[in-house]
Amino acid sequence: MREYDAVVIGGGPAGMTAALYLLRAGVRTAMIEKLSPGGQVLLTSEIENYPGFPEGLQGWELSDKFSAHLDNYELDRINDEVRSITVGKTIHEIAVGDEVVGAKVIVLASGARYRKLGVPGEDRLLGRGVSYCALCDGNFFRDREVAVVGGGNSALEEALYLARLCSKVHLIHRRDEFRGLFCYQDKCFKHDKINVIRSTVVEEIVGGDDLEALALKNVKTGEKSRLELDGCFIFVGFEPIMDFVPEDVKRDPNGILTDQEMRTSVPGIFAAGDIRSKMCRQVATAVGDGATAATAAFSYLEQMGY
Repeated sequence: MREYDAVVIGGGPAGMTAALYLLRAGVRTAMIEKLSPGGQVLLTSEIENYPGFPEGLQGWELSDKFSAHLDNYELDRINDEVRSITVGKTIHEIAVGDEVVGAKVIVLASGARYRKLGVPGEDRLLGRGVSYCALCDGNFFRDREVAVVGGGNSALEEALYLARLCSKVHLIHRRDEFRGLFCYQDKCFKHDKINVIRSTVVEEIVGGDDLEALALKNVKTGEKSRLELDGCFIFVGFEPIMDFVPEDVKRDPNGILTDQEMRTSVPGIFAAGDIRSKMCRQVATAVGDGATAATAAFSYLEQMGY
């Protein structure tokens, strides 16, 4: 079994920042990421609110900069999926791929996955008109008519991105008021390609081999309608990826519970980024979480006399 002082699980902004701070402190560190480093940032078309980049930049560009920063240090990168964690007194064991890796401290930074609507047709038509990533799949719907479902920042940003490609974008939200930032709302409401549909829910995604229409219901009047289109992009929030996290680590429906130093209920296990139960999920807060978790983890290692 390979053993490390610290293992960071997840290669998004939170994980890469935690790894950077631990490496700079001289801690022998491994980072586990089953896909390419970057996390949700890779699925973001443009980031306009990360400090230091007033003109904005593409998500993959920021991810590449984070990853390149780590290239200056001796980081063991493990590209595989974590299956489980066994809590120990001094060494926690991580089952990853076909091996077990030991760690004195663990930083959980596995992020979150897109939340589903949970309506008929959603799973069956995934990849055949249903998508959770405009950057990944938007180009397939060039000059075609699509819907975006959701009312937060992600939904508004992706609606604006799709409006560059598609002939028409229907922005569907179950409430009257949107949760996203006013600057995004203003752009969407004024865009000539975006049709805003309020107080409406999707009851079913309809189609045979491919998506054909959405069955809609107005939550105020009860009126039902059918909206014919080619694609549906769903952005109704995220759910933390914590299937592999042991039950000893306390959580709520929104994620892992931590204190302000990112300590979980289990000594030696910390959490950072979108896996945490918190209100604001942005690149800037993920970076802050990662730095805080790494600093607290280093203090814990010092107390252990590592």
